[in-house]
Parts: sequence; structure tokens; C-alpha cells
Amino acid sequence: MISKLNEAILRTEAPVVVGLDPNLKFIPDAVREQAFAAYGETAEGAAEAFRIFNFAIIDAIADLVPAVKPQIAMYEQFGLPGLAVFDRTVKYAQEKGLIVIGDVKRGDIGSTSESYARGHLGATQVGDTSVRGFDEDFVTVNPYLGSDGVKPFVEVAKNEDKGIFVLVKTSNPSSGELQDLMVRDAGGRERPLYEVVGGLVDAWGAECMDGDYSNVGAVVGATYPEQGRILREIMPHAVILVPGYGAQGGKGSDLKHFFHPGGLGAIVNSSRGIIAAWKEERYASYGAAGFAEASRAAVLAMKEDLRQAWA
Repeated sequence: MISKLNEAILRTEAPVVVGLDPNLKFIPDAVREQAFAAYGETAEGAAEAFRIFNFAIIDAIADLVPAVKPQIAMYEQFGLPGLAVFDRTVKYAQEKGLIVIGDVKRGDIGSTSESYARGHLGATQVGDTSVRGFDEDFVTVNPYLGSDGVKPFVEVAKNEDKGIFVLVKTSNPSSGELQDLMVRDAGGRERPLYEVVGGLVDAWGAECMDGDYSNVGAVVGATYPEQGRILREIMPHAVILVPGYGAQGGKGSDLKHFFHPGGLGAIVNSSRGIIAAWKEERYASYGAAGFAEASRAAVLAMKEDLRQAWA
């Protein structure tokens, strides 16, 4: 699957993933009114507003980027109607030729982690029938429970030709409370925890190679460029999923060490900087009715900015 993602990055000349993290305040009044007219101010109405919004943005950006990344929490807050729209968003994006990274941050032990992996990447046997759940192409995985929590995802990814991105150094300001703690690795060296996790990602990835890169990637925030440089050396075969670009302060010039020459090695996420672009002053000319066109313009601007990262 990572080869498919890399081919799409090269084809679009865009190491960009659009985060489909809708919020009702990002959605124009006309879209909300359309959804509420059909379903009322209910969970079903909010979910329908998300669907209309997501589908319009996907239509506007599908030819520009290789992938989208829906964050499942935004949908789960509306219960089953929200999860139904998460599922419809995944499938609609795939129909449009996009790779889908499910931002689910799952991780547990034993059969629980295996069930998460099957539910999001694989299939479960029901009698003589193989039943698929959400069926994303990649998912994000929390490694806090260690190999017990990650290995089931690696196994399903190998069997299904899917992929995972393991949280290593996240973009949020408090990530250092745990991720920067100094610990002793298996060789007795004292290192930051994120470096130890990076070493584990490299080892897990060796079991799941797909060409020059592994189907086991890593999440490293754009807000920590120096840590990104170190982790790029520790994980030479991992594609890095980079949050924190744009609204959180990261920019293309910060990401030189995340990429390999030619623009591979990383894919950069922007969520509200793209899906809520119509609310920004520089895209105000599109108006609320042109929210999808504003998202397209924001993607084009992001692509140009990211050229600084490997030019």
C-alpha cells in the first residue's frame, strides 16, 4: 500500500493529505440549513451536514492530492449517524481515487487490538462470509501498550496490503510530557522516549517492506523539526505522516529533514487550513457558497509552499 501512496504522491506532485475533520462551525449556514431541513437539529442532521460538506470538498480536491484523512472522533460524537457518515466518507473518497488514512489512534492488546485492526483494515469471518468494516487504506496507531498493541496491526497490514502510521512525536504542545522523557533503551542507552519508539517503528517496519519503504510509517509533528531530523535518521524506510502544518504553525521550510530527495518520505496533513479555508481573509472572495473552491485554492497554495521542503 505504501507503494500505491508514493505513486500517487509522485503523480499529483503533492505530498499532501487533507484532514477531513469537520466541525459544525466550519460548515456554511446554507449547508447546515439543508441538512437540518431534512433531519432536524439532531445527530442525523449534523451527520448529514458533514456528508454534504465532505463530499463537496472531496470533489474539489480529488485531482490535486493523493489522500484524505478523516478523524473518527469528529464523527463518533454524533453516535451511529456520525459513524455512518465516516464510513460513507471513506468509501466516497476511495471511489474518487483517493487513498484514505483513518485517523483512529487505536491500540490495545491481544484480541482487542486484532479486532481494531480487522475492523479498520481487514475483514472478520462470519460463518462462510468475510465481513469488512470501515476498510480504510491506512490507520494511525497508538504504541503506548508496546508490541502487543502494534503487532496485530502489522499482521493485518501484511495480509491485506494495507498500512499503519505509528504515533512517535506528535504535534501538540504537551506531547513532551511523555514523549520527551529520558529512558533507557534495550541497549542500556539513555534516550528520549520518542527515539526509542522510532527504533521500534523501524524494527516493525522491517517485517512489512513494500519496495524502498515500509507499510509501517510514523507520525511526527511539523512543529518539531529538529526531532524530525533525528527520527528521519532512525527510521530511514518509514514514510512520515506530518500533522501540525498550517493552523498549528508548521510550514514547508521546517520540513526539509522529513523528506528524501525528490519529494518522497513524508506526507503532510492540513485539516482546518484547507476545509475551513473559506473563513480565512485571503480566501474571503470565495464566500460561503464557494467553500469547496476555497479548499482547492488552499491545497494549491500548500503544494507550492511544500516545494521548499525538498527543492
